[in-house]
Order: sequence, then C-alpha cells, then structure tokens
Amino acid sequence: MTIDFLALARPELRRLEAYRPAGYEPDCVRLNANEAPWRAPNDDSERGLNIYPPPRPLALTERLASHYGVTPDSLLITRGSSEAIDLLVRGFCVPGQDDILICPPTFGMYQVYAAIQGAGVRRVPLQREHGFALDDAGVIAAANNGPVKLVFLCSPNNPTGNVLDRDAVERVCVAMAERGLVVLDEAYVDFVASGSLLELRERHPHLVVLRTLSKAHGLAGARCGSLLAAPAVVELLTRMLPPYGLPTPSLEAALASLEGDTVALMRERIEGLRRERARVAEALEGMPQIRRVHPSEANFLLIETDAPGQLVAAARARGILIRDFSADPDLPPGCLRISIGTPEQNDRLLGALTPERRGHG
Repeated sequence: MTIDFLALARPELRRLEAYRPAGYEPDCVRLNANEAPWRAPNDDSERGLNIYPPPRPLALTERLASHYGVTPDSLLITRGSSEAIDLLVRGFCVPGQDDILICPPTFGMYQVYAAIQGAGVRRVPLQREHGFALDDAGVIAAANNGPVKLVFLCSPNNPTGNVLDRDAVERVCVAMAERGLVVLDEAYVDFVASGSLLELRERHPHLVVLRTLSKAHGLAGARCGSLLAAPAVVELLTRMLPPYGLPTPSLEAALASLEGDTVALMRERIEGLRRERARVAEALEGMPQIRRVHPSEANFLLIETDAPGQLVAAARARGILIRDFSADPDLPPGCLRISIGTPEQNDRLLGALTPERRGHG
C-alpha cells in the first residue's frame, strides 16, 4: 500500500525547511558552534558537556533500530514518547479543523496536546464491561464522521493495564488507511508476555508505534523515547525538532542500556517484576476493603475500593505514594493505580494497606 503521508500533514509543514546546525566532524576542532573550550567542573561524560550533543543522535538511532527490528530511517528519537505525541498532533492536525480520537480511560496527554494545538477530541470509551476492550466498531464509526487525523490507542493501556486485542487494532488500521494515522502507544509493552504489535506495520504503513526506555530500561530520568513509523513521517517530524534535542548524559545512558549484558539484566528484572505483580495482586485481592484488582500486563495494577482516600492516606503514612483515580469519570468509582516496586517496597505497601495494621496506627 502506497500512502502520501505528506498529503495528511498540515499544508504549511510540507514546505518546512529544517534548521541547519553547525557541522560536526570527529577529527576536527569545533570553532564553529560557539562552545566553551573547557569542560565544566565534575564533568565525567565521555563526550564532554561543553560540546553540543549530535544534532541528530545517529548512533543511538541505529542501535535502537536494531533493538526494535526496524530500519534507521523508520525511527525518530524523541524526549520521551510524550514529545512524539506532541509532534504528531502538531504535524498532522490543522487547528480548528482536524480531530484526534482517544479511547478513555487512557493516557491524559493525548488530550492535552490536542487542546494546545486547537485540535478537536473525539472520545470512544473502552468497553468497561468487557475488561476495557477496544470498541473497534465505535472507533471506526466515529472516524467515519469527520476529519480524524490521529487515532491514539494505548496497549497495555494506562491506567487499566490491559492489552488491546490484535484483531481489533488491525480493523481500526484497515478503516483508517489513506485517511489518517493510527498511533499505538506501547510504553509498557516490555512487560507483556505476548510482545509488541509492531509487526502490523508491515501491512499497515500508516501505523505509528511509540516506545520508550523510561519503563523497563529504568531510564525515566533520561527522557528517551522512540517513534517508529514510515520514513516519510519520520522525515517530516524530524524537520520540526530543534537540534541537540537529547542531552549528552541521556544519550550515553541510553546507549549503555542497550549493551548485551544490560539488556539481559533488564529481561531478568522484567521476569521478577511479573512475579511481584502476581504476588501483589493476590495479596490485594484478599483484602476486604478492595472490591476488585483488574488484570494487568503492565508494571502497575488498577484496583477498586470503597475507601480510596483511606488507602491513599494509609500508604502515605508509611511513606508511599499511590495514584488516586477515584474522581475519573471514565473509571469505576474508587479506583487507585499502584506501581509495582521492589519486593521490599511491595511488602511495605501491603503492610500499610492491611486493615489490622492500619487499625494500630
């Protein structure tokens, strides 16, 4: 399938010329970028923080492309996957004219970036009665009723933790062909036993997949995400990015996280987290004040309780923060989201939430 991706983009961006930063050659002294000739005190980076990072991180792009099994021209590095969402909305939605489509309850930044851009937001809720399954028929019907440029799907979904059905996602892709992009946010996919839906891009080139090193790789502070898309989409969004976007410490940390031994350690830790997720879920299910623990394939659990405020306060009294979603109208009443920590952190949480222990102050 051949798709003219530029025809889907904002007209004024089709002619946009990217900023051209000062050139860099590794065997030359840089007197062309107004950098300081000395390192800052305590600068132990390999490259030196007095030197700008690469305008485009080509070495990391190649490493991540190999890690995800795509070609380098199909991958764009962004400051977390959140920046990728922002770029997509700014790149493809004409303010006051185009819409995005979201499936709540889901990651709130899709809607925030649409509001900043002046794009409309269509909402097709996940099917709560079916474990927050994707309502693909509802998504297709809503997209057929006007200019939807981006359909955002999150799998595993945040904050529910469930994986969207592969066939349902593909049906949405079929319906959106040549009309808009389907954006599959896989920030938590490393915790899923069945793996990614990235292979759907082979049949549906308008599918964009978002990945991140923030979760399983333990690099939330480095802010390194990836957008995997058709080369034409990557090229367009690259023009919109400022040069030197990813700081040198983040680049070096990301490259180190993709070394063979480090990746092997990450996979061991993921297996341990899955075991902890099951253990914590079982313990929570045995507590009388918790109505339900939703199945999860992410690194968190969504629970329902009749006393959300009390549980949040009990956890806080033991120095633990959990996320209160009890006021979210798209979720059942009394929902809390609990990230899975180390075994010691999880034991501390369970101790804080146990009724007998809470009763003793």
